[in-house]
Amino acid sequence: MIVAPETVEPLPYGMESLAEKLDAGWEELLRTGYRWMLLGRVLDTRMQMLQRQGRVGFYGAATGNEAVNVAGGLVCRAVDWVLPGLREQLVALVRGHSLPTYVHHLFADSLDPGRGRNMPCHPTAREVNYVSMSSVIGTQVSHATGVAYAQKLRHEGGATLAFFGDGATSSNDFHAGLNFAGVFELPVVFCCSNNQWAISHPVERQSAVRSLASKASAYGFMGRQVDGTDFVETYLALSNALERARSGNGPSLLEFVVYRMTPHSSSDDPGRYQPAGWSTQAARRDPVLRLSKWLLDHGLISSQDESAWKATAESEVHAAIQAAEATAPPTAQTLTEDVYASGSYPVSRAER
Repeated sequence: MIVAPETVEPLPYGMESLAEKLDAGWEELLRTGYRWMLLGRVLDTRMQMLQRQGRVGFYGAATGNEAVNVAGGLVCRAVDWVLPGLREQLVALVRGHSLPTYVHHLFADSLDPGRGRNMPCHPTAREVNYVSMSSVIGTQVSHATGVAYAQKLRHEGGATLAFFGDGATSSNDFHAGLNFAGVFELPVVFCCSNNQWAISHPVERQSAVRSLASKASAYGFMGRQVDGTDFVETYLALSNALERARSGNGPSLLEFVVYRMTPHSSSDDPGRYQPAGWSTQAARRDPVLRLSKWLLDHGLISSQDESAWKATAESEVHAAIQAAEATAPPTAQTLTEDVYASGSYPVSRAER
């Protein structure tokens, strides 16, 4: 759904109010954030086309989640850890994971770090402390709690970000993870991207509370609902919550209200269950268009900047796809690599 710029809901800031909210250099922060969001939109568009053509097996688009994901990548420090859900590939890329490497993963070729063993669109990026995505609903919540517990025991000074959708708040792992984190005051920020649909199930049919963030109070820590289509508010909410966690003030639950702008996955048909007008409503809250309009209206970018950045993104994505398609699949000999250890081992209890 493409909407005219004048129908996009504007971000509610003037230049002076943003200068008060953000640190020095905020103009470059917004430009950088927008460039990453553009890359994410180009990547989603291209990979969904390839999936329909049968050139990749599966792809979970992050369209509509770009503000949350880019802000999440920008606020992290090197010592922090990220446990994603299904739509946080941009967090890894912003943190420094290579775009070509990510695309090699999508093609499951011989340069895929997982050698084709992970489900496509479920990357692991060890070099930026980014744990494999999970299609099992909610498991990353309790895993993130465990990582944060280790961080606290080791006095590492970092924090953990856990991303999940509104559907995961109905899982056992959500309760177990948040309860443990609250009891032990762990340095973890739980990030619920509430796109209002757990596949075909609307959020009001899975929870009686008006705000999923309010569930944090049952576990003894702060919860806050945030407009996840507003890059500025999203960035500030994540920055503040991470600083609280790193400072020893315990966990937080952030509920980012976003709009799912694409099918749940390439196997889904939302026309069978979403109400009429949903896509129009979602397009008006498009996080990419909202930030673009603000930057253009306030003279921080030009239409020429925007066109050049989009062209660069398209070129980078195209080059990564070309390289992946020219790469051979993993050989049969790699099947047992990283499975069995090599070397000599003790043969008796005494030698152990």
